[in-house]
Amino acid sequence: MPEGHTLFRLAREQDAAFAGREVRVSSPQGRFAREAALIDGRVLDDVTSYGKHLFAHFGADTVHVHLGLYGKYTTGTGEPPEPRGALRMRWEGPGEDGAGVWTDLRGATACELLDDGEVQSILDRLGPDPLRAKRGAAGRADSERAFARISRSRTSIGALLMDQSVLAGIGNVYRAEVLFRQRISPFRPGKAITVDEWEPLWEDTVTLMKAGVRAGRIVTTRPEDRARRTGQARRLDAHYVYRRAGLPCRICGTAVRTEVMVARNLFWCPSCQAD
Repeated sequence: MPEGHTLFRLAREQDAAFAGREVRVSSPQGRFAREAALIDGRVLDDVTSYGKHLFAHFGADTVHVHLGLYGKYTTGTGEPPEPRGALRMRWEGPGEDGAGVWTDLRGATACELLDDGEVQSILDRLGPDPLRAKRGAAGRADSERAFARISRSRTSIGALLMDQSVLAGIGNVYRAEVLFRQRISPFRPGKAITVDEWEPLWEDTVTLMKAGVRAGRIVTTRPEDRARRTGQARRLDAHYVYRRAGLPCRICGTAVRTEVMVARNLFWCPSCQAD
């Protein structure tokens, strides 16, 4: 499932391609046809993201998309291809240079037209988004709001980080990697996490997710912990524990372990992240 940095980049790209211009909206598959007709030909105000949710604002109407496990956008310029298969939603616009731009959505868990109150109901259910956090004292409220939930919970920190009502936008990769970088066992109850542990964990999450936006991929390893210490991180060098079950820990050499936690494969080092 795409994590928060992917949605942030998608929002930025769609905003640059379509915002401020009339957009032709259709639903070749038919599942979004009634809603598409209501906004077809209207000017798109902007596109924003929050956590794993995408919001395209057409005046008082908002297209809400949650990609889920299988959702995907395909974007191109010029004439769009002939619609095929389960094409949920298509946008067509003039683009910045007038040459034409289009984007197709397939397989999303949610694609719906909402009013302002319905959008706010979604936002109210979500925890703070690290990608929206400000640095220093200005961003402390978001960190404190998340920690207030975590510090009262007996649920494991590995599960809490995947709970979008606690933190919005973190997925399986960031969950595994930020806990490893902070040397925190994913099995520790939230209430056992101290504020002195939480604050660097929060700051590291903000740093990693913003780096993910810039790079377009998740890289969590420090250069000194990679096989190749210069240049861009290769795919096999990008993570400390994620999808490295059975391989030696990059720091201590212990075999990385895996088991299912909240329906996703968790990865951790039993030595570096001892209970």
